[in-house]
Amino acid sequence: MHGHDELAERFEAERGRLRAVAYRMLGSLAEADDAVQETWLRLSRAGGDDIDNLAAWLTTVVSRICLDMLRARASRREDPYGDGLPEPSAGELPEDEAVLADSVGLALLVVLDALGPAERVAFVLHDLFAVPFDRIAAVLDRSLPAAKKLASRARHKVRGTPVVPGAELDRHREVVAAFLAAARGGDLGALLDVLAPDVVRHAEPAALPPGVPAELRGARAVAEGTVLLRARTRFAALALVDGDVGIVVAPGGRLLLALRVTVEDGRVAAYEVIADRGRLRDVEVAVLGAAG
Repeated sequence: MHGHDELAERFEAERGRLRAVAYRMLGSLAEADDAVQETWLRLSRAGGDDIDNLAAWLTTVVSRICLDMLRARASRREDPYGDGLPEPSAGELPEDEAVLADSVGLALLVVLDALGPAERVAFVLHDLFAVPFDRIAAVLDRSLPAAKKLASRARHKVRGTPVVPGAELDRHREVVAAFLAAARGGDLGALLDVLAPDVVRHAEPAALPPGVPAELRGARAVAEGTVLLRARTRFAALALVDGDVGIVVAPGGRLLLALRVTVEDGRVAAYEVIADRGRLRDVEVAVLGAAG
């Protein structure tokens, strides 16, 4: 019994890290906890006597479990986008998961959700947790060059390819960040400051409450329409959307809406809210890197 208690204590010391790895791989706190629990069950059956590096062993096991879960999810063709998600509200996402999603970054979770299972595992292990490629190759049952290629391909998707020069991208970031901050605060005056006088907002019907027009024109109408939907900004983050600065709304990291934002002369000249599942699947979302 003493040996089992000691093993359990050593596992508990690793639980937080394993949970962090599993959450980034799966994007679901409940599934991450299931993966960690399964890891403990496998450890308790194996015992710790023949394990030289417990942390590495546990990382390998939880990663393989997550990889199997991701492959099963892909085979069921679960769609991470759009129509199946409920209207976000403060009570729908468990607080610990909301905090964890925010700490990881909603945009990163959205991009990770679009990666293939092997790409996701390779990227999370190497780029987020600095696991050596030889161990990643063993997890994936791939050669070392193949594991490196998977991580590189995933990294390219995560970073995306901006379609505007760096300095212009930084200016767009400032404007869109100001717009999101004003929307989040329900600050009508700040919205009017950041919106062009002849701004146009087009939103797909699925993104709007019943009776709200799909198109609004003029700063006052667009500002008031934006404030009307401010509850959704709880789940909003800046991202690279089709190569330029935009916004994703992603409760728990699952993409609900994407906003394409057009910036001209230091103001928002237009924005489009995409909610259709098919169109969301075609939107290229990437993580917005640090300002230059």
